[in-house]
Amino acid sequence: MNTVNEKRKGLKHTILHKLINYWLLVLYMAIFFGVFTTYRRLLLAHYGISYEEYGISIIRALVLGKVVLVAETLHLGRGFEEKPLIVPTLYKTFLFTVCVALVDVAEAMVRGLIGGLSPMGAVDELMTRSHYEWLSRALVIFFAFIPFFAVRELRRVMGEEVVGIFYRRRISRGGRL
Repeated sequence: MNTVNEKRKGLKHTILHKLINYWLLVLYMAIFFGVFTTYRRLLLAHYGISYEEYGISIIRALVLGKVVLVAETLHLGRGFEEKPLIVPTLYKTFLFTVCVALVDVAEAMVRGLIGGLSPMGAVDELMTRSHYEWLSRALVIFFAFIPFFAVRELRRVMGEEVVGIFYRRRISRGGRL
């Protein structure tokens, strides 16, 4: 009977931990995509072009949060965890940037289909997009993922205390606050 309760508590703890990780990831991505969307909006406004896709940024953050968690559950990117921290950080950054690119392709396909295009029409519209837009998005996402995965790798190696360091009040060297 006691082991059943322990398993339930363990399962509840695991689910809570996954939910917290998911929502922290979604928050990080939503802020990041929101800033990127604002940048694009301001840049295009300079040329008199309207751009307002803030809702898409939040949906993208929700989807990508799930993609990252599923990929981590499948142990994607665990091949270099015994190497110096820079190696798994950059490896996971690259790998998850590719995952984001695949989600972007799927998103473009769904948008085309919702917009009334045939599957081939959606593929054609996807292929006519500027290569510069794809490259710039991939670069921005890659460099946004570096600090994200660096903190996660530090937490994996050093424990949960690493994250707590950012939120605790520090004592100065002289012993005063």
